[in-house]
Amino acid sequence: MKNQDVQFQIECLTIELAHLLMAEYGWDMNRALDELYNSSTYRKMEDERSGLYYQSTLYVFQYLKNEMETGVMA
Repeated sequence: MKNQDVQFQIECLTIELAHLLMAEYGWDMNRALDELYNSSTYRKMEDERSGLYYQSTLYVFQYLKNEMETGVMA
């Protein structure tokens, strides 16, 4: 089970990333969250060992955007 602080950070980052996806691709919230939740970036973000949840939103968004555009997480 995840530490509550880590889970909170992941949830906040998720909201911020969804907003960035909406702005970047013109998606609605449902599409943005669907794309995010089904991404390798999100799975990595949820893995506490990766530390990705602790990075800045824009840093994580670069990974996510690359994955959305190439199909591969860099």
